[in-house]
Amino acid sequence: MAETGSRTALAERYGPAEADLPVAWNDVLAGLLAHRSVRAYRPDLLPPGTLETLVAAAQSAASSSNLQTWSVVAVEDPATKRRLSAVAGGQRHVVEAPLVLVWLADLSRLEAIGRRQERPTEGLAYLETLLVGIIDAALAAQNATVALESLGLASVYIGALRNDPVAVAEALGLPPNVLAVFGHCVGYADPARPASVKPRLPQSLVLHKERYGAGADPAGVAAYDRTLTAFQEGQRLEPLGWTKAALERVRGPEALSGRDRLRAALERLGFGLR
Repeated sequence: MAETGSRTALAERYGPAEADLPVAWNDVLAGLLAHRSVRAYRPDLLPPGTLETLVAAAQSAASSSNLQTWSVVAVEDPATKRRLSAVAGGQRHVVEAPLVLVWLADLSRLEAIGRRQERPTEGLAYLETLLVGIIDAALAAQNATVALESLGLASVYIGALRNDPVAVAEALGLPPNVLAVFGHCVGYADPARPASVKPRLPQSLVLHKERYGAGADPAGVAAYDRTLTAFQEGQRLEPLGWTKAALERVRGPEALSGRDRLRAALERLGFGLR
């Protein structure tokens, strides 16, 4: 039974060609490999205690030097969700989801503590510390994702909040030295609009042993293009494959939806970036 489950999950995650990867298998791994981004939700409210459960799971993630340089804003107000959706290019699931979590790199807490205790906090003005906050927020959010999926919920990350971090800060009342890293829609998946597992790059392109190898091997990339094109056709999406869509997203600043101005936005939000 375990072998059948792993084969099915691997075929969905990588395509049939990699269904026989020699992986261990248990319920946790089954849940991780079954992850999918869900953009259609039922209107049902979440049970009491769900938010606190997700935050407890998030706070159980690793934190660099135990600085805990992240926070999260839980948004349920429809008007605020509409403002966030507008920043994200009108993504309707930001409005439809009963809960939107906005994960923050939060350097303001340490700054406030240092000011109160009359202690220097110059280290907060360096890019390294902002990276710590971003990484901490991402680790925390992924823990929350694993937790919510174990509770029968679904989610999707909203990186498009970085289209305009200043507007997000104004909508949520963020103090200086706080960045909305991404949003996170949470709710019960709408069975009438199901989501499927999206195939990923073959392990041959991302797994390197001892030294970096062929990260852009033409045969591996071509195989993945075929796998993703088949997935897109099955989902009634435009069959672009991976290469064309990915290169379109990185072709230049005009393809970044405003995120090419992120450095200027960070400066407006009070970050030093030394």
